Amino acid sequence: MEDITVRELKSKMESGAEVVLIDVREPHEHEAFNIGGRLIPLGQVPRTLSELSRHKEEEVVVYCRSGRRSATAQGLLQQAGFKNVRNLLGGVLAWQDAFGSDQR
Repeated sequence: MEDITVRELKSKMESGAEVVLIDVREPHEHEAFNIGGRLIPLGQVPRTLSELSRHKEEEVVVYCRSGRRSATAQGLLQQAGFKNVRNLLGGVLAWQDAFGSDQR
């Protein structure tokens, strides 16, 4: 599945589309700014795969600060059989560049 831009994601969120958002940053980063995703730090992703398995057929968007950690998480989820995992290009930094501090 292709990655997703911040504008595409914001449009999906505003239209009410079903998207599973996963924030793979650390708790202090999530606390400082987030766009509504569930916090699962990258190091915890392998341990939460069974819990997340109910989302294997859904669109899942993973994000981090810049897109690197979330690219790793995307790969882990895809290896575990998730069909529709998209990485947020540029991460939260791109979101803030595009929308300022609009957290959702």
